[in-house]
Amino acid sequence: MRRLVVFAWNYVFNHNVNPLRHVQDIPTRHMILQVLGWMWAASFAIAIGSYTFLAASLIGHIALIAAAAITVATYTAAEKKPSLFAPASARRADGEHE
Repeated sequence: MRRLVVFAWNYVFNHNVNPLRHVQDIPTRHMILQVLGWMWAASFAIAIGSYTFLAASLIGHIALIAAAAITVATYTAAEKKPSLFAPASARRADGEHE
């Protein structure tokens, strides 16, 4: 059980283990993890604060499901096509401006 918890933790939070490892630029990896973290914090805040009303509860559940879907989509994109997260540079590979 302990190994499962450690594996799950590393898969979500360790950029060297999760699919974001395919994104070459480390600051970009960090930014993606920060955005995902804020998204999950907001989703849980909406969900927990909304359990008193049914309609609000539905909105909270939608927020949590959307957060899970966005996380999976981000990880899948990082694994399949890490170039999507490459920083936009104003210079070509030879150092000249485009």
